[in-house]
Amino acid sequence: MSSGRPIGRYSKGHDSGHLKGQRMIDSDEFAARTAPYRRELLAHCYRMLGSVDDAEDLVQETMLRAWRGYGDFEGRASMRTWLYRIATNACLNALEHSSRRVLPTGLSGPTGDPTQEVHFAPEVPWLQPMPDVLFAPEAADPAAIVAARDDMRLALIAAWQHLPPRQRAVLILRDVLHWKAAEVAELIGVSVAAVNSTLQRARATLGELRPDTPVAEPADPEIRALLDRYAAAFEAADMDTLITLLRSDAVWEMPPIAEWFRGNTAVVGLIRSKCPYVAGEARMVPIAANGQPGFAFYLRGHAQSLQILTVTATEITHVVSYHDSALFAAFGLPTSLDPVRS
Repeated sequence: MSSGRPIGRYSKGHDSGHLKGQRMIDSDEFAARTAPYRRELLAHCYRMLGSVDDAEDLVQETMLRAWRGYGDFEGRASMRTWLYRIATNACLNALEHSSRRVLPTGLSGPTGDPTQEVHFAPEVPWLQPMPDVLFAPEAADPAAIVAARDDMRLALIAAWQHLPPRQRAVLILRDVLHWKAAEVAELIGVSVAAVNSTLQRARATLGELRPDTPVAEPADPEIRALLDRYAAAFEAADMDTLITLLRSDAVWEMPPIAEWFRGNTAVVGLIRSKCPYVAGEARMVPIAANGQPGFAFYLRGHAQSLQILTVTATEITHVVSYHDSALFAAFGLPTSLDPVRS
C-alpha cells in the first residue's frame, strides 16, 4: 500500500478477493487525497478517546478502512465527510470495549493533608496530554489556531469523557466540527430529532460539570511573563514566590497518582514534602499541550513530570503534572538532561 506504485485502473482477478471486480486504487492518488485530513482526524479521535496512543491507532484503522473502500468511493460525499464517518464509527466501536479516560479530579475529592502518602494507580486509564504540534492547524490563520486550542483543553476533554460515547460523538460533531444535525443523523443512523435530543442531554451534562474557562493566550506578553516567573520559581526552589503565582484555590493533580490537592498552600506543602530540592537542581523546559502552556520538569538531570497549566492574566489556576517519563518522547524531549550548574 505504501509503495506508491500505481496498481492499475481495474482488477483482473489476480489481486486480493475483497477488491476483485472493483476499480483498483492508485496509491499515490489515495495518499494525496487523504493526507491533508490526518492531523484533524487525529484530533477528532483524541477528543473521542482521550488517548493519543489510541487516537493514532484509530487513525491508522480509519486509513486502512478507507483504502479498502476507496475503490467504491465515488464522491457521493466529500472526502472529509467520508473519512470522519469512518473515524467516528471506529471510535464508537472502540469505546464499546474500553473505560473512559479520567484525571484524578474526576475520581474523588481533594486530599487534605499534603504530607500524607500518595499512591500510584497505573491500572487506571488516565487521560493523556496531546502535544500541540500534533493537532495545531498548519495554516497561519490566527482564528483557526485559537479555535483549535479551545477545543483541545484538558478540562474540556476530561469533561467529554463523562458523556456516553454516542452523546460524545454528537456533541463533538455538532459543537466542535459544526456538522448539521441531518449529517450527524446520517452518520450514526438515527433521526434528526434523536440527534437534537442527544445533543441537548450532552450539553446539560457538560453544564453540570462546568469545565475550566478558556485559558489565556500563551503568546500574550503578560502571560509569558507570568510563565517565566513560574519557571524561575521552580528552578530556584523559591516556594515563597510560587505560592503567590498560584491562585488561592488552585488545583494540582498528578496522574498516575490518584490523589489531588486544592489551594496554593496545599500545593506548596506537597512539593516541600514529596519533592524537596534546592536551587540549581531543577530545570523547566517549555512545552505546549492541549492548547495550553506547560513545562517539562527535570530534577537532578532526570525527567520528573510534564506540567500543563491553566492560567489567567494574573494567576495559575490549575496544574496537571504528569508523572510519567514515557510521555516525554511524544514531546520530542529526552528523559535526561545535563546537570544544572549554579
